[in-house]
Amino acid sequence: MSASRIRTEYTGRKWRLFLLTLKTSLLTLLTLGFYRFWMKTRLRRWFWSAIRPGGQPLEYTGNPIEKLLGFLMAVVVLAFYIGIVNLVLVFLSFTLLNDNLAAYVVSFVGVIPILFFARYRARRYILARTRWRGIRFGMEPAAWAYSLRALGQWLLTILTLGWLYPRQVFNLEKFRTDRTFYGSARLHQGGDWTMLRGPAFYNMYAAAMLSIGIVALVQFGFLSEKKLLWLVLTGPWFLIAFLWFRVHAFRTMANHKSADGISLIAEPRLPRVLGIYLLGYTLAYLILLLFIAAFVFIALFAAQWLFGVNPVVIVTWQERVPTWVQMSAYIFLYFSIFILWGVLHQVFVALPLHRHYAQTLTITNPPALARIRQRDRDHATEAGGFAEALDLGAAI
Repeated sequence: MSASRIRTEYTGRKWRLFLLTLKTSLLTLLTLGFYRFWMKTRLRRWFWSAIRPGGQPLEYTGNPIEKLLGFLMAVVVLAFYIGIVNLVLVFLSFTLLNDNLAAYVVSFVGVIPILFFARYRARRYILARTRWRGIRFGMEPAAWAYSLRALGQWLLTILTLGWLYPRQVFNLEKFRTDRTFYGSARLHQGGDWTMLRGPAFYNMYAAAMLSIGIVALVQFGFLSEKKLLWLVLTGPWFLIAFLWFRVHAFRTMANHKSADGISLIAEPRLPRVLGIYLLGYTLAYLILLLFIAAFVFIALFAAQWLFGVNPVVIVTWQERVPTWVQMSAYIFLYFSIFILWGVLHQVFVALPLHRHYAQTLTITNPPALARIRQRDRDHATEAGGFAEALDLGAAI
């Protein structure tokens, strides 16, 4: 730690994360999903402890029982919505319009505010269970206000065909940041939405070019060489432009955050982030393909040895291998792929991204940290249950 700023260290190691993710994923599968609340708690604790501003780790103090109870509470509310509200909507739709399409549209629109509500509540719970230097983070209870604001911002974005998308991103982040605390210090999001216009408009242009190719393909119904070339060029272009906007938005808004004289310097680099995605997903796919190939080879060898099956003739499988053996093999392969992909994503994508964003983050004016006092514990009893029930932020 220097007199003017402190840098962030990252101590997480891939092998330890691999073992932790694999073990907790298997336990989640064996308990038919019941262990997922313990899995997410252990993963958050691992990731939080690896991030160490000034050499002092973050702490996650969340409780899996809180998550379980919050999830059950959210399921009851959503069950009421799906079972009772949807039934009423379908009845009214058939009565008034003699069709159920309107009921499905209204039901879908009715879920959108709950999605925004769930995201805010989940973030509030995570911050309430996060500490650094023994000081708690926190967030004001404003989930419904955030949901209404998010609806309005998205409506403006849609009506302007994406022109005001950077305004939406900035305003929603400002709403969340200005209601966030570190101990007694309230965070403030400075700047304005025009900081994000450059990369956002470039992203919009790339999206428009990709949309032209997709519309042409759908309208004319056949894939020519020119259309294929257009999609091959504009698809990756759009993904890179979108990633550029995400990195730029994070860096710019983080550099305009402050709290009682303390500010941040974030320096994530697009080439590095892009390289993490490309290399990480490439390695994950290769390992997954090798696993599938090894499984198929072992299955063929076992079938030939145990049941005298000719691996080349598919008919012999149906005739000689018992149905329960085939189904067991298929189920094992399906869940193995599901678990392995989650583990590989955490190890080769999530961990390098967390490391890069952490190691390029600096906190200025560290002496001001001594003035910050502890805040009261936020019970946040819902514990992100709606986010769990709606599967928002499924990783950690």
